[in-house]
Amino acid sequence: MFGFKKKNTTRLVNAVNMLEKARAGKYAIAHININNMEWIKGVLMAAQSTNTPVILGVSEGAAKYMCGFKNVVDMVNNVMEAMDVKQPVAVHLDHGSFDGAKKALEAGFTSVMFDGSALPFDENVAKTEYIIKLAKQKDASVEAEVGAIGGEEDGHASGGELADVNQCRTLAALPITCLAAGIGNIHGIYPADWKGLNLERLKEISQATNNKPLVLHGGTGIPDKMVQDAIALGVNKVNVNTECQLVFAEATRKYFEEKKDLDNKAKGFDPRKLLKPGTEAIRDKCIEKFNVFGCLGKA
Repeated sequence: MFGFKKKNTTRLVNAVNMLEKARAGKYAIAHININNMEWIKGVLMAAQSTNTPVILGVSEGAAKYMCGFKNVVDMVNNVMEAMDVKQPVAVHLDHGSFDGAKKALEAGFTSVMFDGSALPFDENVAKTEYIIKLAKQKDASVEAEVGAIGGEEDGHASGGELADVNQCRTLAALPITCLAAGIGNIHGIYPADWKGLNLERLKEISQATNNKPLVLHGGTGIPDKMVQDAIALGVNKVNVNTECQLVFAEATRKYFEEKKDLDNKAKGFDPRKLLKPGTEAIRDKCIEKFNVFGCLGKA
């Protein structure tokens, strides 16, 4: 009515440039899953204080908890603006369904993973191609998957497959940004009898995919040296979720065990104080991971 034009306030980027730089520099970008505003703040505090690029991963379950894809994008943009974050930040759908990937792109996600690993391979390829076309229209990056990642995430369970090298070659030949391939990794906490990453299969996949950035899911609990060995063989994105949840829970539990919430004079019951230790624990864990992955200060 008054001729006001809504300006584009997004500060988000896709993951293409950061992953290409990681590939050239032989390091990995940290993909940190977010679950609420404290997670957003904690990860962005880490990225800003260390001048590090980062990918904020969002599962469909987490997006639902945060009141939808659009609200996630708006929250991240608003927090970035309030904090004046200038480092490259991508918002990425993690293990997205076909419909979820379409909806996330429409809502403004700058990167999506279509996880068709449980589908017949031809269907996985066809649907990945469709998502690539949609993402191109939105200038978004795309992650594909072959060989399901072990463990359970948002109700999706797998025993941890070794990806077929030829299938990896076929998917990597598509104009995807990066490829997640199962190499014995799992989501969640690793069991005591876990055999470790199959680095030989990773080497074969890396050679077959013509230097396409590879993704290591289930980054929580893998020994640092093994993660770094995987990075040396072509992994350029490492996903971390459970580890941040664990340190957040630990810091919050300590706050209550020390009865700080019962300090009425200091208003220890204020949720801003209750959640602060957990937020700072996420920040510190992210910085630790930036160091391990070699991406610290690479913005």
